[in-house]
Amino acid sequence: MILGITFSEDAVIGLVVAAIQFGTLLYLAALGETIAEKAGVINLGVEGMMAVGAVTGYIAGATSGSPWVGLLVGAGCGALLSLVHALAAVGLGADQVVSGLALTILGLGLANFIGTDYTGDTRRAWFIEVDVPGLRDIPWLGETVFSATPVTYLAAVLGIGAWWVLNRTSVGLGIRAAGESASTADAAGHRVAAIRVGAIAIGGAFAGMSGAYLTNTLLGTSWNEGITAGRGWIAVALVIFGAWRPGRVAIGAGVFGLTLALQTRLSFFDINVSGTLVSMMPYLMTVFVLVVISYRARNQPSPAPAGLGLAYRREER
Repeated sequence: MILGITFSEDAVIGLVVAAIQFGTLLYLAALGETIAEKAGVINLGVEGMMAVGAVTGYIAGATSGSPWVGLLVGAGCGALLSLVHALAAVGLGADQVVSGLALTILGLGLANFIGTDYTGDTRRAWFIEVDVPGLRDIPWLGETVFSATPVTYLAAVLGIGAWWVLNRTSVGLGIRAAGESASTADAAGHRVAAIRVGAIAIGGAFAGMSGAYLTNTLLGTSWNEGITAGRGWIAVALVIFGAWRPGRVAIGAGVFGLTLALQTRLSFFDINVSGTLVSMMPYLMTVFVLVVISYRARNQPSPAPAGLGLAYRREER
């Protein structure tokens, strides 16, 4: 016991496991947004795409009995919805912030409409934890890191893959060029519009996958209106926190995942804190991080892609 707080081994392990689970949720969505922003497109519709992925993933998983089907359907629907943003921001050159906000409103409304008949549905399908052979028996570490759902391992693989593609391949070079200077990338032979649309679709698929993971496994409950609860906005902030780098975004996802996990695990430490205050922590932390980063940006060059948020039309080059 320290400062009157009980730290039992089971409670600490449970908190770390929950932090990894919530971190997986945030990382999937933030990783997709990182790829889109690397290509020069801000997509503030992550919350809406997560909501659509959550409801469609839940329906597909519950009716098929397979969480993998739910995950794939959620990813596909998230990608389809993101194309609305691609049409407006890339095809029509609309303001990306306005288009992204509209996508959030559209996604939340669409999810609530689709999920009306499934509110309170008791069917569910979820991923079970998979042990890494030989590593599961490592004291403490094996129980927390090497005994997780397949989605956590998938998120780690996708993160490593995204880093490799962005930094070690010609495709990644094209994405980064489109984000830094679209006109230069076009002159060099890169198809800027196709790159940006592809990056937006990947971001949408990752956000939809995150939503499907939320309803199929993380919460283990039926679909309910507002189930994403602003976690898509945290994912957007994570991209800034991680300086548009998949590795640093993963660290941020772990930190923010811990704050989300505290909402459900704090009672195991015999701490008497208002539940409302605890539920506010992730969002207060998001605001705090954004303020600190904005303050630091006054004196340091921003790591954001130079062309982020700027529409590109070849005829205006």
